[in-house]
Amino acid sequence: MSGEQMTMGQRIARARRRKNWDQETFAAAINRSPSWVSKVENGRLPLDRQSVIARVAEALGVEVGELTGQPYRHETAELDSGHASVPGLRLALQQATMPGGAALIGPREPAPLDDLSERLKSAEALRQDARFTALGDVLPGIITDLVLHTSDRTSSRRDEAEGLMLRACHMARVTANLLGHHDLGWTAVQRELLAAQHVGSPELVAAAAWDLCGVWLHEASLEPARDVALAAIDQLETHLTDDTPDLLALWGALHLRAAVAHSRLWRKTDAETHLDEAVQAARRLPAYGNVFQTQFNLVNTAIHAVEISLELGRPRDVTNRSELVAIGDIDSRERQAHYWTCTAAGLAMNNKEDKAVDALLQADRTAPQHVRNRPLVRNLVRDLLTSPSHTRHRDVRALATKMSLDT
Repeated sequence: MSGEQMTMGQRIARARRRKNWDQETFAAAINRSPSWVSKVENGRLPLDRQSVIARVAEALGVEVGELTGQPYRHETAELDSGHASVPGLRLALQQATMPGGAALIGPREPAPLDDLSERLKSAEALRQDARFTALGDVLPGIITDLVLHTSDRTSSRRDEAEGLMLRACHMARVTANLLGHHDLGWTAVQRELLAAQHVGSPELVAAAAWDLCGVWLHEASLEPARDVALAAIDQLETHLTDDTPDLLALWGALHLRAAVAHSRLWRKTDAETHLDEAVQAARRLPAYGNVFQTQFNLVNTAIHAVEISLELGRPRDVTNRSELVAIGDIDSRERQAHYWTCTAAGLAMNNKEDKAVDALLQADRTAPQHVRNRPLVRNLVRDLLTSPSHTRHRDVRALATKMSLDT
């Protein structure tokens, strides 16, 4: 069987054998039973939490990507979710990060900064809608033009250009991590950190730190993600006043990062404490806030509450909290789909598989390019394919076909 066709359980078994561990030794290393290991490796038990995958990867000494099998490729360009743009995006980010990168672009005039600002707003709408193919068509060109603007040391608008570069590189980071190109995610966030360092404003420094946490969470580097979030929270507190709502939003968004990191470290009290801080901040801010693409608002804190309960392995809390989310009130298809996938996983853990299928189908209708690239969703769909405990086999088979999981 090729590596592309292997399940996560088969990849885990391969990594275990490479360490010359039997199932009993591996089980002891992760504080699980040999029966649990056997079920995971045989595909009879899905890994439906990032926290568990992180623990497994750490014990086996591998990167998370080796276990998930990302990046996933699909038959059509639309479902391929922006993979075709990765070479162009990689080149643009390399030019943005290397010294003298502008010289590699050649002598030409970039689009005016005001035009780039408007194009960036349109690209951000695509990012929130999880339309990564369309985003990939426009993002490399925006970054390339911004390389030229940020390299002009005589420009009076260089700081503004750096701020736009940070926003563009955030979208590159999200795209790269979703598609499984985690090295490219690092390149993007490194350019964000350079932009924040150049400008020095608290907003850009906090926004870059928030995205750095995102990279580490995708890679299951949980303690670094937590530590960066906590340090950024402490640094930002010195700047908070009643006249700094954007800083308050970033402060709250960093608390959500800390909450997720703690939940994946299985530290419930710390996770809930940071979640509560975020909720209190969101209550003081606009209902539809989206500062620096954080979607920081009350609905998003409620979505995070669902995710945190899932990572802590508390399925009843997942379903209870999911019922409290006014999901139609958040202007982000990506966030809506994330809510539905977390809810689906919780319902499956509660042995409510018919409802789990409904939630998965809703997620896929909402943002298919987001859903079909998520390892946890793919694990859940694989499990539902062979489960006798639901009545939605035709629907699951159709979804599996769209995700290339039925071959």
